[in-house]
Amino acid sequence: MGHCPCFGFRKKANRGEKLTFQQEEHSKVIEKKLHSPHNVSAEKPSGLLTPEATFATKEIDHSNNKAHIFTFRELATATKNFRDETFIGQGGFGTVYKGKLGKLNQVVAVKRLDTSGAQGEKEFLVEVLMLSLLRHPNLVNLIGYCAEGDQRLLVYDYMPMGSLESRLHDLPHDKEALDWNTRMKIATGAAKGINYLHNEAKPSVIYRDLKSSNILLDKGFVPKLSDFGLAKFGPTGDQSYVDTRVMGTHGYCAPEYATSGKLTRRSDIYSFGVLLLELITGRRAYDENRGHDKHLVDWARPKFKDRKNYSKLADPKLQDHYSGSGLTMAIELASMCLREEPRQRPDAADIVIALDFLSSKQYVQRVPIDFDEKDKYTNDSPKAIMTVLTKDVQREEAVAEAKLWGKTWRDRKQNDQSSLEEINR
Repeated sequence: MGHCPCFGFRKKANRGEKLTFQQEEHSKVIEKKLHSPHNVSAEKPSGLLTPEATFATKEIDHSNNKAHIFTFRELATATKNFRDETFIGQGGFGTVYKGKLGKLNQVVAVKRLDTSGAQGEKEFLVEVLMLSLLRHPNLVNLIGYCAEGDQRLLVYDYMPMGSLESRLHDLPHDKEALDWNTRMKIATGAAKGINYLHNEAKPSVIYRDLKSSNILLDKGFVPKLSDFGLAKFGPTGDQSYVDTRVMGTHGYCAPEYATSGKLTRRSDIYSFGVLLLELITGRRAYDENRGHDKHLVDWARPKFKDRKNYSKLADPKLQDHYSGSGLTMAIELASMCLREEPRQRPDAADIVIALDFLSSKQYVQRVPIDFDEKDKYTNDSPKAIMTVLTKDVQREEAVAEAKLWGKTWRDRKQNDQSSLEEINR
């Protein structure tokens, strides 16, 4: 799916390093240049602002990580001249190919951007900037780039498991559906990536394009956020939002951002709620083939009102192999993220806490066990022990759920009280 205004549709673990003061100043300079009306030449593509001019260095070096500058010939050789056999997929504003770099002896993903318009050039610059400054286990790693003539290419670590979208939807018969534990692991990793952008990176970053096709999966289904072309630095000073053109992917945009263009971190939280719902249901965020139910959120929202309907939200491909309490917590967390009032949505840090707990409770398919009749009434029988363990797990889940939900309701109450005081003035 390509990027487009939200109401249009076009087919097509470890804590991260904080940025230094020099990097902050550097990023502000680049951001200023990106918004300058003089950064694009309408006559010559080669006259566009290049990373060489922008960064004024042969290699970008941040946190001991270097972004290499490649020649177009090197990348053409690595991808066998961009043959169809090396094609991986279509990303935002570009096509992605698999390649092997001889000098690094490394398999990589090469994204060749469409720079026919000014937006593609800007996306290239933003992505180089963001991924050169930001480092986290749940963010894709930028190896380097090419800005030779009118060619714009980005080189990343190759993700062998593909995208989350390809693992959730339209699966071929020879591929098994993701199990519940793996889905929660992916959700947790994605939440940690968002939390890093919102609360650990300085200045903070609003991702603006969270969706299943932008979640790439490394070995062991470790999720990595990718495609930072639409990312924005967060508001600074007294500002509470970033005023920008509405961009994103149909089905994922927060309603307040889609109608006003006011971008906040809570806009990302809404998109995360859609992603979590996608993992739970196995449905696409937007699917024309479903007719009246083409919008995932509109289809799911009425079912949030009654826990008896929660089982109807579970992906049939899971074949009921999930924890009932786990499903309940995941659905209620998604519901919180999808609240229409942005201030009532949880912070990314709270989402990480909830999902860390949820993913730590691995679902194990139950196997019927025949116990000896003589053990039936003894306190140390397998059945008695299992009963005690089950109660302990349920107690832990209840405590964790109460803490998270209690905090959310306290925040909501404070917001309501503040609104009441403003009215009374």
